[in-house]
Amino acid sequence: MIPAVFVEWSMAWRWLLVAGWLGAAPAAGAIPRLDLKPYPQPTAGEQRWVIQLPGVLPPSVDPTLSRNPGDWRVELTVGKEVKVDCNLHRFGGRLQSEPAKGWGYTVFRLVDPGPMVSTLMACPPGEPLGSRFVQVGGEPFLLPYNASLPLVVYTPKGFELRWRLWKAESGQRAAERR
Repeated sequence: MIPAVFVEWSMAWRWLLVAGWLGAAPAAGAIPRLDLKPYPQPTAGEQRWVIQLPGVLPPSVDPTLSRNPGDWRVELTVGKEVKVDCNLHRFGGRLQSEPAKGWGYTVFRLVDPGPMVSTLMACPPGEPLGSRFVQVGGEPFLLPYNASLPLVVYTPKGFELRWRLWKAESGQRAAERR
């Protein structure tokens, strides 16, 4: 018969061995490390932006908003922080999706970046220039919400990426037929 102290000691020893093989257990709420191997390194003159969407979001205080991530969208906006006058400004260019070679994942790249254009309204005399985020293109770039994969965007150096989450209402409304 095996003494109980030996059994308890051997179980504790096994647990320590298994913990050593698996590595230390992550702390509660720890964010898993991103695996960016499938995504190419940025080329010269380019920078890579990575967005890891949260998997669990706190419930909305608004009961009309959908809790289903399938109803959500992510808006990507590329631009620059620039000192501008009172006119409306935009940079030329557009975001384009392309496959990451050999992996089947999608990446997004800013193509055809152009110069900043603006309206030509007369600004009030003596109005100082203000710092504003001037975005590329005119239409928002919306993607389905998917917390399983990171969003990877490549832009020329000098541009930055911003994003925001869009949530749909949970209910639908009937259209009026005329």
